[in-house]
Amino acid sequence: MNRRQFLQAAALAGLAVGSGASAQANAPTAELEEVSIAEMQRRMQSGEWSARWLVERYIERIEAIDRAGPRINSVVETNPDALAIADALDRERRAGHLRGPLHGIPILIKDNIDTADRMETTAGSLALVGAAKPSRDAFIVERLRAAGAVILGKTNLSEWANFRSTRSTSGWSARGGQTRNPYALDRNPCGSSSGSGAAVAANLCAAAVGTETDGSIVCPSSTNGIVGIKPTLGLISRSGIIPIAHSQDTAGPMARTVTDAVILLGAMVGMDARDPTTRAAQGRAFSDYTRLLDPQGLRGARVGVVRKFFGFNDAVDKLMNEALDVMKRLGAVIVDPAEIATAGKFDDSELEVLLYEFKHDLNRYLAERRVGPPVRTLAELIEFNERNREREMPYFGQELFVRAQAKGTLADPAYRRALAKNHRLARALGIDATMRRHRLDCLIAPTNGPAWTTDLVNGDHYTGGSSTPAAVAGYPSISVPAGFVFGLPVGISFFGTAWSEPKLIRIAYSFEQATRHRRPPRLLASLDL
Repeated sequence: MNRRQFLQAAALAGLAVGSGASAQANAPTAELEEVSIAEMQRRMQSGEWSARWLVERYIERIEAIDRAGPRINSVVETNPDALAIADALDRERRAGHLRGPLHGIPILIKDNIDTADRMETTAGSLALVGAAKPSRDAFIVERLRAAGAVILGKTNLSEWANFRSTRSTSGWSARGGQTRNPYALDRNPCGSSSGSGAAVAANLCAAAVGTETDGSIVCPSSTNGIVGIKPTLGLISRSGIIPIAHSQDTAGPMARTVTDAVILLGAMVGMDARDPTTRAAQGRAFSDYTRLLDPQGLRGARVGVVRKFFGFNDAVDKLMNEALDVMKRLGAVIVDPAEIATAGKFDDSELEVLLYEFKHDLNRYLAERRVGPPVRTLAELIEFNERNREREMPYFGQELFVRAQAKGTLADPAYRRALAKNHRLARALGIDATMRRHRLDCLIAPTNGPAWTTDLVNGDHYTGGSSTPAAVAGYPSISVPAGFVFGLPVGISFFGTAWSEPKLIRIAYSFEQATRHRRPPRLLASLDL
């Protein structure tokens, strides 16, 4: 069950696309399609390409594919300084100074990640459009700039990271409108990092950064046919990221391959005095995760199958069983089933924690940013949405905001009990117990089902997903393409205990290299069934 499903369940318990196909091969700047970061570096080093050339070509693709033509609508803003940044990095290259594998590489970031530049940081809300800019970059943006990445722009998202209503539509924000799935434009891109997932899939950037509280990296990665890494809580700093809940929030890389995803991951990790949770990553983080990439990574690995997250779609089950056959051929030991006994038993307490922490964390973020009128608190944000109902709430409301505002402080016994329950059931009695009992290296399950048709009237139509245990535990999860159902991509999730990224990366890479399920979208108006 992903975050949307438990929000819907808890709430119930407690309360125009053109016709015809447009093949991506016919799109402008087709030479950028499916190009890896390593290939970009090779061509820049040879002098064939430059950082400026890459930025210019990606902006052309964004204009032709995202804003015109198919209109994926995944990029809410391009960086007006991107060309100047690229020029400076090209000069460094000519002078013999290379910062690393991201030198000159265009990266998109989600529109809830602070940048102290001429771009906006709004979480998709009109309340923050034109507001006071952040006084400094988010820590991960500082790291990316230091690594030589070109911040190409901001991606659209589900407004307020999909924590405003239980009946919202993923990929919609008042600022950015509705993002579309590039595999079928009438289908949904899923999760709050929807713009990042769609942009990477459509080759509008080299890679992108998303954020997740429960499912918002892995779900859009799955439904957009890419790789997404949701790291252990604390591996990547959250400072300068508009929050939902500090006990679960994390940023993470989204890319077309495991290799590109881990290159981006390595650039973002680091100790941050503004985020004390990063202290726990000391001695556990890698600056170069590519050294973990091993095509034989599944040989001898003990892989547990969480069958509880199967059964919602016969075609998805077939893909997962085919994936298990591949893993067996690669030498993995399959433990089937390896159930998480506590799965589904902490959905209500998860929502309780998120409501408390959202109020506390958002109020603190707004105060630190000194946004000023019209919104300095969650209460003022609720009032802003009511005053601007026609623009902010044309399709769904803000009942989660209202419920969060009614909560007390983090000292409340109800919050402390809920958080303790979450950690006990998701960690000690959940993932940890399952992996210890079966002596596992990882757990696997379908990330979620194929993309549903976007429905602004009724909201999202999730059918199934497996993101919640790792999300609530604060443990890592990697979604990798596992195949297609009626032309729509479906991902498989590899997840495990805290700080198990090295094992998961080896296993995910081995599976990816053996299967190579990733294929670019055709930008169909609708499925051709």
